[in-house]
Amino acid sequence: MVLPPTRQARKSALHLIQILTLSCCLVLSTMLPFQGVMAAPTPSVIWLSVDTQQLSLAVMRGDTELHLFENIAIGSRGSALERQMGDQTTPLGDFIITEIRHSERFELFMAFDYPNLDHTERAFEDKRIDAQEYRALRYDLDRGNTPPQGTSLGGNLGIHGIGDGDKKIHESINWTDGCIAINNEQLMELADWVEVGTRVNVH
Repeated sequence: MVLPPTRQARKSALHLIQILTLSCCLVLSTMLPFQGVMAAPTPSVIWLSVDTQQLSLAVMRGDTELHLFENIAIGSRGSALERQMGDQTTPLGDFIITEIRHSERFELFMAFDYPNLDHTERAFEDKRIDAQEYRALRYDLDRGNTPPQGTSLGGNLGIHGIGDGDKKIHESINWTDGCIAINNEQLMELADWVEVGTRVNVH
């Protein structure tokens, strides 16, 4: 006849099962991929500082200057906080690079999110754009899309090279329609630092 296990034996067996269960869980936790909430990707710490008075473009990491490009060119009418289509000024403010593409004329073109929300709101308050243009701009800005480039505020602005242009003329005058231009060698070097999403402060 098989005798029932004693109370002490049952307690020992239960303790052994708990130990085995815990060991299995620890082994599985090292084998299975993490299924919890992952942290959001850390945004790039590289940003660009464009000085429209000193005509320079600095590659920054935090407050540290990593590289400085000099003899840049801006709009032929200088820089301005309030920009209109065709006025040939470079807009001041904070922008994001939304696209980096090949350009037959300028080698590369690093497009800005101009006119951004700040420029759009200020222009509407100042009555430089009407309600229809304001709604069109806000529609895309609110959805994270590239804002319309054909409103009264203009568009198609960014950083580009000089292509086949004269380097000496580039270093002598501001010649663009509002973009920021650097020579082709500088442009290729800058391309190694930036990506879509890089912040650009134009001041």
